[in-house]
Amino acid sequence: MNKKLIIINGVMGVGKTTISKMLYKELENSFWLDGDNCWMMNPFVVDDENKNMVLDNITHTINNFIKNSNSRYIVFNWVIHTDEIMNNILKKINTCNVDVYKITLTCSKETLISRIEEDIKNGLRDDKNIERSLEKLLLYDEMNTIKIDTTNKDFQTILKEIKDIIFNS
Repeated sequence: MNKKLIIINGVMGVGKTTISKMLYKELENSFWLDGDNCWMMNPFVVDDENKNMVLDNITHTINNFIKNSNSRYIVFNWVIHTDEIMNNILKKINTCNVDVYKITLTCSKETLISRIEEDIKNGLRDDKNIERSLEKLLLYDEMNTIKIDTTNKDFQTILKEIKDIIFNS
């Protein structure tokens, strides 16, 4: 039986981290990587050197999870907004005997704004996050991924949809 790499992407504020954490906790023999943890730096600088470092960190960690004899499921979430970025990650991962599921979480603009505003109130994000997220929202529609609309859904419903995909496809 193949291992399963479950990639959950989507715009900032859509619920990737929450869903990934829940999924990882429900799947036995699972590992979880939030791509943001591979880019913890102060100040946050986006340049070619740092982008390459982050991709190396991500792919190295995922490959180690896959190699680990205890792993069955690898959950990875990040704000991957183009097929090019997705493919750059996947081409550096040993997917031999690994089923890959690329799942994009989406939601309506109104829902996204509401969720990010709540995060702002809780000190997790700043006002600029709304603008940046809305700018990228439509890019996810164009990606070659399975889409799950999270608008007006609770986390358990979304989790069930993802589990149906990975266990029934």
